[in-house]
Amino acid sequence: MAIKRFYLIISALVLVAGAWAQNTVREAFAKDIHYSANNYLAYPDKNLPTLTPAPAGYQPFYINHYGRHGSRWLISPTDYSFPVQELTKGERNGKLTTRGKEVLEVCRLMLNASNQRLGELSDIGAEQHQRIAQRMFLNFPEVWAGDAMVDARSTVVIRCILSMLNETAMLKSLNPRLRITTDASEHDMYYMNYYDTVAVAAQKGARHLVDNLRDKLFTPKRLEKMTLRLFNDKKFVRDSINSFRFENILFDLVGNMQSHHAFENIDLYSGVFTLDDAVDLWTYNNARWYIYSGNTSLTNYTGAKAHRNLLRNLVETADVAITSGTNSATLRFGHESVVLPLVCLMGLNGMDYDTTDLETLADHWRSYEVFPMAANIQLIYYRKAGSDDILVKILLNEHEATLPIATDCAPYYHWHDVREFFMSRI
Repeated sequence: MAIKRFYLIISALVLVAGAWAQNTVREAFAKDIHYSANNYLAYPDKNLPTLTPAPAGYQPFYINHYGRHGSRWLISPTDYSFPVQELTKGERNGKLTTRGKEVLEVCRLMLNASNQRLGELSDIGAEQHQRIAQRMFLNFPEVWAGDAMVDARSTVVIRCILSMLNETAMLKSLNPRLRITTDASEHDMYYMNYYDTVAVAAQKGARHLVDNLRDKLFTPKRLEKMTLRLFNDKKFVRDSINSFRFENILFDLVGNMQSHHAFENIDLYSGVFTLDDAVDLWTYNNARWYIYSGNTSLTNYTGAKAHRNLLRNLVETADVAITSGTNSATLRFGHESVVLPLVCLMGLNGMDYDTTDLETLADHWRSYEVFPMAANIQLIYYRKAGSDDILVKILLNEHEATLPIATDCAPYYHWHDVREFFMSRI
């Protein structure tokens, strides 16, 4: 027993080390600045890892899934109009630098292209879900064999519905015999995207901590230096430009250009945002998301707990699938504002990290690793003939994820242990 316990501890330590053996945020952004876009990051599926084979005799039979919609247009009209508005002030008064004129031209193109498309799924967003579905089918063919039942559900938002339909259409093309049902109803919103008033109140109560961090990162002098890359007159900037709001909204607009084929190869980072700017703007936004979604005493842990209905639904649907004895899948399509707190509630990859120090948060908790566009959580269930032991492996964005519980078959876990842990979190 002592030897077995030793190997359990070692396997857990190795997995945790692997999960957190990562570059600093600065190094990650220096390698690819697009990661600083945070929740606007296009799904990173270029170099996905090879998955660990299941223990001998075990075969996958069920996939339990929650995914975010794919890349989209920005949601608020001011996300496109405000940068144009501020830069146009400079243009009218002859106060734009050469780079400022270039940025204004691209921002106008994006503003025009976004007309009547706010919040909608983009061309790249649709493709992301088609590829995810194809890989799910190829990675776990046993789940999709024969006339397997696929229960697909979406929130009532059109970009989520279209994401669902792109995945199910791809699955149906790969196996026409699949029995697929699709639904998007207010009936399911209590677990698909629950609005928790207690959590919202707690988040508002902690928002001043994020504002304090913002003010430390972006002093008036720092903001003036940033803004003067696009404007050529200090007095004009001080009198006429809302510098932080301008820089923060422009940063999101630039980051979301990777959501569209028409704009993905236009570089508006160069000469507009330095690496320091990208790190600090992301740090501010990371802290905002931590207050919203994190497992933290700053909000009495309400951000993560707000989605316990969804975790309960994951457990209950798994129970049904296990007892049915047939291969099947449950697919759910929603939002990053659900994926991130759910990951924190589940404790995946140490994302249940609890701190009151927002200045060092990024050393331990990085939202861009969880919720890019089309982010997804896949729980893959395995069974072995002649055994009642069900194994489960969890994929976060198609990478094998860790749980804060012991296992003797990492990255696989015994479902009875995982179920007990999830129910304790609920």
